[in-house]
Amino acid sequence: MSVINPEAPAALRRPDPVEPRRPAPVEPRQSMAGLPGFLQYPLTVFTGKPLPGQRSSGWTPTFHLVTATASLLAGLAVGVTAYALGGLALLLLLPGWAMTLHGMRNLRMMIYHQCSHRNMYRKRKPDKAIGHAVSSLLIIQNFARYSREHVADHHATGHMTLQDPTVQAFLVSLDMHPGMTRRQMWRRLLLKLVSPRFHFAFAVSRVLSFSKESARSEKATALALYGTAVTATVLTGTWPALLVVWFVPLLPLFQISNTLRLCVKHTFPPAGLEDRRSRAYFTSLTNAIFIGDRAPSPGLPAARRALAWARWTLRALFVHAPSRYLVLTGDTVVHDYHHRHPRSADWSNYLFARQRDAEEAAAASDPNRPPYHEVWGLVPAISYVFDSLAVADPDEFDVNRLRSVSKRELFAAFDD
Repeated sequence: MSVINPEAPAALRRPDPVEPRRPAPVEPRQSMAGLPGFLQYPLTVFTGKPLPGQRSSGWTPTFHLVTATASLLAGLAVGVTAYALGGLALLLLLPGWAMTLHGMRNLRMMIYHQCSHRNMYRKRKPDKAIGHAVSSLLIIQNFARYSREHVADHHATGHMTLQDPTVQAFLVSLDMHPGMTRRQMWRRLLLKLVSPRFHFAFAVSRVLSFSKESARSEKATALALYGTAVTATVLTGTWPALLVVWFVPLLPLFQISNTLRLCVKHTFPPAGLEDRRSRAYFTSLTNAIFIGDRAPSPGLPAARRALAWARWTLRALFVHAPSRYLVLTGDTVVHDYHHRHPRSADWSNYLFARQRDAEEAAAASDPNRPPYHEVWGLVPAISYVFDSLAVADPDEFDVNRLRSVSKRELFAAFDD
């Protein structure tokens, strides 16, 4: 076997083999374009990303309010039926809880959130009334305080600083800090999600943040709703059904979804970054989180293609669908659009509004309209945020500078 001397003249050296260029991988949503046409709209809702040129769904604020409420009521109906029938019918509690939780999260993440910006119907009185009703039903931070703190601390120059409730929730409630590894953060997160102490503190915090400064109408509505429900179920001996059908999704399931959502909201700024004022900086802290995998290549051999589609389908059903339906509900997949246009009148068509704005930003070459960024999958999105915290400035995000923050009320910051 001959050996080429690296010091030999170039003419005597054997040229390195030139590897053929591989085509760039097809973007996940675009890879699904070859599926039947009747699947394209459901796939857009599922993934959170429309195909280029796909027409808007024409959603309205009322559509979102009605569908969220309908999901909650349908889930309660399924849960009550399952509990009443007993036996194997108790398995129906699972879809009942899922539908109830989905309705709760959409009421909280879209309806309540847009009302806080006075952007639901863009009228003060109806937005305020809906906000009060949602806070009373879900026992979350009262509407006036949330609206004030959310706009002042989360949508201002204090975004992703120690002033931001999102940062405080990470540092105090989740006990995560710069310098920790991704593995350490994941372990801490998973332990929190199954910790009774964590959930109890979370529930107490929700009651406190609701009751403090809440309007009389909020207190009266909550008292009427929960007072009537508890009294009626105690008198009829059906109070266990209330606990199982309503309070399971309201407390542990809602709080698990809430915590996972917190972990993908925003990335932490890198250490040493000088630009902390520009539009490009603020937009860089929020990403879209799309759901799904790249569809298998049609060029695969038949057997491998069948196995690839089986894997793709199983992951869609048991990994991505729960992520989209229970955690990244509604417009949370495109939260980056909201931070660029918090008062957008087209917020209810969030998927298509974001796609249109992303296409315009990509073509603009304008520093004031930087390109959008996206991550595919809930778990990769959480890891992406954890990695940003791992390399953040430990002095800037020193938890000891937050001693005056009430731990009992920090859980109110978990949502947008």
